Amino acid sequence: MSTCLSRRLTAEMLGTALLLATVVGSGIMAERLADGNIALALLANTIATGAVLVVLILIFGPLSGAHFNPAVSLADAWQGGLAKRDVAPYILAQVVGGLIGVAVANLMFDNPAWFASTKVRTGGAQWFSEFIATFGLLAAIWGSVRQRPSAVPYVVGAYITAAYWFTSSTSFANPAVTIARATSDSFAGIRPDDVPGFIIAQLLGAFAATALFAWLMPARSANTTEEKNHAQA
Repeated sequence: MSTCLSRRLTAEMLGTALLLATVVGSGIMAERLADGNIALALLANTIATGAVLVVLILIFGPLSGAHFNPAVSLADAWQGGLAKRDVAPYILAQVVGGLIGVAVANLMFDNPAWFASTKVRTGGAQWFSEFIATFGLLAAIWGSVRQRPSAVPYVVGAYITAAYWFTSSTSFANPAVTIARATSDSFAGIRPDDVPGFIIAQLLGAFAATALFAWLMPARSANTTEEKNHAQA
């Protein structure tokens, strides 16, 4: 029997909130301690984000699938792992959770709960980076889910850790994260005007990876339930 929807939505909301609290909070802390060394600040932000993803996926994966990401929820529904009627509630829970997480991080560092970011992140290179970042994330998810499901938390954490450094956008790869990060004028922020371009690129990347892996590694019927519980990000 599947976990009731209210529990799954709570897991998605809480998990996304903790993810954003880590991303934004570690970014603020890193920027304050790095004394102007952006590379060091990014490294600290990267390590915290990759580590918390492993923890959150291990905790919430059995409850909700630990998506924390509208692109993952849409892809999972497309492949039959998430009921289509649950997609909108999942996305709402993720967006609300992200905004709560950012407020928590901002308040912990004596900032307003939400204040619009002024950090410019736009242009073809950044959009292409987000396409590649999200394509790679979904490739990591589908590849590990269909071959070694128990490794998903570590694969996702490792991939995001790497993608922070090989993409010019620092791999947001998540529409809910992108929306939430627009509400913190800090190291991890993104200007609200730049959010739509990132989200479009992310959705295209998720679509491309999901379509490719549906052909490259077709899901066997015996794996349907297992995939539903491990399609994470």
